[in-house]
Amino acid sequence: MSRPSIDPERHAQRMAAKQKIMNERIKAADKEQGVLLVLTGPGKGKSSSGFGMLARALGHGMRVGVVQFIKGAFSTGEEAFFRDLPGVDYHVMGEGYTWDTQDRERDVRAAEAAWEEAKRMLGDERYGLVLFDELNIALRHGYLDLDAVLDDLQARPAMQHAVVTGRHAPEALIELADTVTEMKVVKHAFKDQGIKAQKGVEL
Repeated sequence: MSRPSIDPERHAQRMAAKQKIMNERIKAADKEQGVLLVLTGPGKGKSSSGFGMLARALGHGMRVGVVQFIKGAFSTGEEAFFRDLPGVDYHVMGEGYTWDTQDRERDVRAAEAAWEEAKRMLGDERYGLVLFDELNIALRHGYLDLDAVLDDLQARPAMQHAVVTGRHAPEALIELADTVTEMKVVKHAFKDQGIKAQKGVEL
């Protein structure tokens, strides 16, 4: 397959125009503050993106915190890698997928205990970034009071970043967030081909 023919001079002009626009946007973006990011949708990559930001924050010397909701019945590569790193406070507090536990009261207790840990982090300005993995699932099932969660997120230290992952993010959380990304499914190895979750990719 041949590459399309593009006039070099026209390309340079387009890139110069784009550069001007981007430089103006960068100059105008003069706020410095912690941001709330929500990663949602049915597609793969929500937790992976969150842990990518965790690694990025560590690269900048930040102290980070992780609270994993729902997950907990099996070990993951993220936990094995991040748990014992300096500057990481890691808590796996789920009881497993809701269809496995089949016990709402138990799931509610686990979510409430997890949110107490999350609240501790949200009240501590030493944490530069906190990741609440699969929190959206706990909110969707009503395991936590949504208004209380929103209040706690909004009251966090001014420079602290918070990342929330999971399908079905509630509209109120989306409205509160500074950045929202929705992952879309195009193809999935498990659903479409019956390939089980693979270490290094899903686990």
